[in-house]
Amino acid sequence: MEDEIHDVLVAEDDKDDFEILADVIKDHSVKVLVTHAENGDILMRMIHEKIPDLLFLDLVMPCRDGRTCIQEIRADKKFDGLPVIIYTSVRDINAVEFCFRNGSNMYVLKPETYSEIVDVVRRILSVQWKKLQYYPTRSGFILNPD
Repeated sequence: MEDEIHDVLVAEDDKDDFEILADVIKDHSVKVLVTHAENGDILMRMIHEKIPDLLFLDLVMPCRDGRTCIQEIRADKKFDGLPVIIYTSVRDINAVEFCFRNGSNMYVLKPETYSEIVDVVRRILSVQWKKLQYYPTRSGFILNPD
């Protein structure tokens, strides 16, 4: 179907975190291609070459951090339709506020268990990203608050 997510890019410098998240995403739908950007520079190069259907973005990465990337992404109109999910271990309220104000679509604290990752991915992929630009209210911005 045209409204399904087929191309997911994960910007994550931790290889284990990437592999676990990618496996869960692929288990959710066999039609999904998951690609990997190990740092912010690679991420920006990749999205300029091909805009994915969905971007998972870690805040703490080498070269360009996630904050810089989200600012650059939202400054370029060609990425207006790109949903950006912050996927990070940063639990700082200032980081959450920054991401909310700079146009991230959702803020996800990296889950600690596999079943929590499955639940988070299911919830994210249940949004019809291609049909609507989903920007939750501040109270719903953090998908899995403590």
